[in-house]
Amino acid sequence: QVRLVESGGGLVQAGGSLTLSCAVSGVSVSEAAVGWFRQDSAKEREYVAILSANGATNYRVSVKGRFTISRDNAKNSMYLQMNSLKPEDTAVYFCNVGGSGTDYDYWGQGTQITVSS
Repeated sequence: QVRLVESGGGLVQAGGSLTLSCAVSGVSVSEAAVGWFRQDSAKEREYVAILSANGATNYRVSVKGRFTISRDNAKNSMYLQMNSLKPEDTAVYFCNVGGSGTDYDYWGQGTQITVSS
């Protein structure tokens, strides 16, 4: 059984930083694309960052230079370091194994990030 458990969400002031963690079991993060997606109440879910199995990264334009995706194969976990947070980053963030953003992927339960101005 595949399970993804996020942690690290919360409330932060604009300009602040947060790190999201996602502990994965049942599938190896070293052998798959992993990613972070987000969704607020008014929009469809959107990708934030993808890390392919070969190490290539792809960031949403609006977060490029501020967010960093990484993984720890030994811990079978992935992370999203978020710096210079903006109010428009407010959303529920989901970790993902698969990278396609579809129901064929594995998903975490989501963690709320709220950035106050």
